[in-house]
Amino acid sequence: MFEKNNRIRKKVYQSIDGLTDEQFNQIPSNGGWSPKQIFEHLVRMETLIAKKVAEELKNPNSPKSSKKPLVFTSGRLLKVDEPADTVPTEGYKSIIEMKNELYESRLFLLDVFESTTMDVLCEKSFKHPHLGHVPLIQWFLFVGLHEKWHLKQLKKTLEMNAK
Repeated sequence: MFEKNNRIRKKVYQSIDGLTDEQFNQIPSNGGWSPKQIFEHLVRMETLIAKKVAEELKNPNSPKSSKKPLVFTSGRLLKVDEPADTVPTEGYKSIIEMKNELYESRLFLLDVFESTTMDVLCEKSFKHPHLGHVPLIQWFLFVGLHEKWHLKQLKKTLEMNAK
């Protein structure tokens, strides 16, 4: 289940190899998020999803839902504004701090996943802003797809900052 997510996470980490903390916090000249802000958004999104899945696992009235085409979210064919509580701050953080936060958010997600069964994850859901209710099991896949899209954003940001 998490093999693809772990490969993507490794690429995210590798993409910032050799950066200084100053470069990591540098906002691109054309605007957008700094590498640090992209990391922070990933932490916040993964944590939010883990919290929502954990809440729905406790909800006896969580609706069952059919599988959704998450591929639309990964290529940004479907533009979605990020939830307000996943928008990164402008504050300075070191690479080590953000790597630790990303590591902790993944541990939280794994803890939630391991706290239940596949059957339960397939039987319950929570709502995506445009896709409607998505089975809980698919939210674990969504984390990887979401991170893959932001890896592309991160690479573009690093190219822009290198100019």
